[in-house]
Amino acid sequence: MRNLLNIPVTVLSMGFGRDLRATPRMMEYMGERVEFLDSGIRTTVKSGDRLAQILALTDGDHTFHLRSDNHGGSWTLMSIN
Repeated sequence: MRNLLNIPVTVLSMGFGRDLRATPRMMEYMGERVEFLDSGIRTTVKSGDRLAQILALTDGDHTFHLRSDNHGGSWTLMSIN
């Protein structure tokens, strides 16, 4: 079952993925810390003159889809699978 959320979250730490792009390593969601073990698909979406990145990250049990404002300041949790 997929939980569609679309809520802002705080990314607590960043690291580098296999492709040497900055990737979230830990976020705070509903007062708890979620540590990501691996990242999957990453895509860039353009809407008008704005760019956003969507990433799939896993904690080993669930897959989290996060959207970035592409400036590193604003993150939105789109869904949890």
